[in-house]
Amino acid sequence: MSKKILVVDDEQSIVTLLQYNLEQAGYQVVTAMDGEEGIAKAIEETPDLMVLDLMLPNLDGIDVCKQLRQRKVLIPILMLTAKDDEFDKVLGLELGADDYMTKPFSPREVVARVKAILRRTVTSSQNESGEEIDISERIIIGDLKILPEHYEAYFEKERLDLTPKEFELLVYLAKNKGRVLTRDQLLSAVWNYDFAGDTRIVDVHISHLRDKIERNTKKPVYIKTIRGLGYKLEEPKMNE
Repeated sequence: MSKKILVVDDEQSIVTLLQYNLEQAGYQVVTAMDGEEGIAKAIEETPDLMVLDLMLPNLDGIDVCKQLRQRKVLIPILMLTAKDDEFDKVLGLELGADDYMTKPFSPREVVARVKAILRRTVTSSQNESGEEIDISERIIIGDLKILPEHYEAYFEKERLDLTPKEFELLVYLAKNKGRVLTRDQLLSAVWNYDFAGDTRIVDVHISHLRDKIERNTKKPVYIKTIRGLGYKLEEPKMNE
């Protein structure tokens, strides 16, 4: 069954362009023209991914993203913005968007980004080379338990509410426990394409994870920052 993509944009020409190119790539496409309709379609249609414009009538993309995450609708979100503004980008990511693109854009690039986001789901049973991989093994690190096959993670026996990208990042860190991973490595592994050197997206998602699995985010015991290099997830020491 083909994946379903929800396109939310108030410019009919952009909606038509994206719908055509996504359908040509084999996706099923549903559309919405404003923020409120976008939220309704996201809940009713249960799409596999949302392409969401930042500037929308009624509710803008930031509010749509915020409300969906508050309602625990955790579908991946690719945000489109006409502003080449770092504040907008980071704010969107902090509120739960998985990726962003700045207008004007190439429809082919949007399709490539959509493919990259969907391809990097940890529920996939194959890796990039087509070889079967084992996703059934649970991962336990201190009070953190991850069940990749169920797309679930728990901390101190409480289930964590994670966006798809947060979950992918957590699994990748956990599978590389004790190994220092650079921001560029994390971008390549989790986002699966060159993010033009913008490693801020990694820092934002690391901050989100720490908020959910660290008792004291100022003194993290699970996800450690290795100054000048990157991050590593490790087993907490008894005295920490």
